[in-house]
Amino acid sequence: MNKNKYYITTAIAYTSGKPHIGNSYEIVLADSIARFKRQQGYEVFFQTGTDEHGQKIENKASEAGITPKEFVDKVAGEIKDIWDMMNTSYDKFVRTTDTYHEKQIQKIFKKLYEKGDIYKGYYEGMYCTPCESFFTSSQLVDGKCPDCGREVQPAKEEAYFLKLSNYTDRLIEHIKTHPEFIQPESRKNEMMNNFLLPGLQDLCVSRTSFKWGIPVDFDNKHVVYVWLDALSNYITGLGYDVDGNHGELFKKFWPANLHLIGKDILRFHTIYWPIMLMALNIPLPKQVFGHPWLLQGEGKMSKSKGNVLYADELIDFFGVDAVRYFVLHEMPFDNDGVITWELMVERMNSDLANTLGNLVNRTISMSNKYFGGIVNNAGVKEEVDEELIRLALETPKKVVAKMEQLRVADGITEIFTLFKRCNKYIDETMPWVLAKEEEKHKRLETVLYNLVESICIGASLLESFMPDTAGKILSQLNAKVRSIDELNQYGVYVSGTKVTETPEILFARLDLKEVMEKVEAKKAAESKEVNNTSEEIKQTEAQAVIDIPAKEEITYDDFMKLQFQVGEIIACEAVPKSKKLLCSQVKIGSQVKQIVSGIKAHYSPEEMVGKKVMVLVNLKPAKLAGVLSEGMLLCAEDENGELALMIPEKIMPAGAEIC
Repeated sequence: MNKNKYYITTAIAYTSGKPHIGNSYEIVLADSIARFKRQQGYEVFFQTGTDEHGQKIENKASEAGITPKEFVDKVAGEIKDIWDMMNTSYDKFVRTTDTYHEKQIQKIFKKLYEKGDIYKGYYEGMYCTPCESFFTSSQLVDGKCPDCGREVQPAKEEAYFLKLSNYTDRLIEHIKTHPEFIQPESRKNEMMNNFLLPGLQDLCVSRTSFKWGIPVDFDNKHVVYVWLDALSNYITGLGYDVDGNHGELFKKFWPANLHLIGKDILRFHTIYWPIMLMALNIPLPKQVFGHPWLLQGEGKMSKSKGNVLYADELIDFFGVDAVRYFVLHEMPFDNDGVITWELMVERMNSDLANTLGNLVNRTISMSNKYFGGIVNNAGVKEEVDEELIRLALETPKKVVAKMEQLRVADGITEIFTLFKRCNKYIDETMPWVLAKEEEKHKRLETVLYNLVESICIGASLLESFMPDTAGKILSQLNAKVRSIDELNQYGVYVSGTKVTETPEILFARLDLKEVMEKVEAKKAAESKEVNNTSEEIKQTEAQAVIDIPAKEEITYDDFMKLQFQVGEIIACEAVPKSKKLLCSQVKIGSQVKQIVSGIKAHYSPEEMVGKKVMVLVNLKPAKLAGVLSEGMLLCAEDENGELALMIPEKIMPAGAEIC
């Protein structure tokens, strides 16, 4: 019988630098879904990869003194290493510098141009040089750039555009008739109300201001701009061919069952991508899920520069499966999650070491102590057994239901509810008391069998989320992973099986104080390295100075009206329809302020998250591009208009006064 097909993708990681734990969350989330589908009997194809073109890459490669291809080869390798380190079971790692992909992008571009869906036009209007952005006269504020307030000049730039209006009505109808297409529901409403229903502007799909991209083969002044290039990986990775000579994977697995992406790029995947597919006459993916973000809390796990936490650092402290458990379990379905060292240690000790690890160790140890490791089902049941057995049989159904809704955290919670019930069952049956009476030994055998069978069911369910741990548990019990279909009956564990004589400690308890001392020592070493680098830069640039016109003098009382504090950026996203603005959620003491800044050309939203910055906090709130801003981030600017956030030299808490 043919298996059902299931094609799942992640967003491809941008190769501007090493991915942090928030980026790694997505690949682990996708992996858990892919593994669970395989356990359900699906034939799964799981694709991930890297996005490797663009001006930012070109600039970074130039700064590093290497070619763009050398730069992306290095970073793509680093990303792949981290995905492998996290034990993810992807089937294909696609790169947008792959020869096949690049050739198909050129053919896609040409086909859409010949159909009239792509046309050559111009960006025309008032141009802000530092922002690299065009604005209409009505968008200007007092005749100046609405993003940065600088002077603008009339300008015109040639570009190709994708005519979105050709397919907008069709896309709206598709979303209305396919309520599952965009999930969660709140994200669908956002796309409809904020973008589709008000009307779309045509999308720029080529650039002439940089060269590191796929050339438009019939107009080599232009390179294909990021979204047409990057999004198309979902079909080119399967062997899609514009001329119809598709690879077998495309024939088998398209349309995709699930595009799993961060909520910040939902617009591109649910508006631009479907329109591209409609223009190519290709079926749309069945679902796009915009997952929430994993945010750093308290700032205690950050590097002194950038305040970013990486997966390999967490693995050094906790191990792969503990990190997988944490990022999957702590992320709500549609709200952002928070990661801190304290919470990691708490989960390690309570959930992993105590609830799970201690349960497995006690069960195996009692089996060895009382029966030489032989687990028999003596069939001496009592009423207390029924609740455990019922829950053990209900749990697989509950987990399947949660996973069908992509509620991965809730699915894991159901599994650990079973493990907690097993621990309660030990307290209720008291095996150590039963062992004292010879006539109760058959009952004791039954109790231990029920524990082993229930643990096997839980471990089989756990395999998608913590594969190594599930394997270790089942190996110690001399059992195998069961498919989801095999979990519908109780008593599958073969009576008379012998468990291991030497149970392994799955998760060791950690001392929070010791962990934090190691964290602080690590940060201090990194801070010293950063300071040494900064000192070298200072010496190198000792002669570089900039003179600017002096402003009117102010009094001390004037200065004291300004309130400056250290803020920690806990979330950041681009402001829709603005090429300059980023909207940051900035933690200042116990409060969080929303601050809009014209620094999109200098920092990506991902780079912003985790940084400690200097903030003017008592600036009167104002709206920029329709978004409320409640303060100002302080930056330095050089003679070329390059901006750099002002960051405290030493580690300071969010809310510290700048005086």
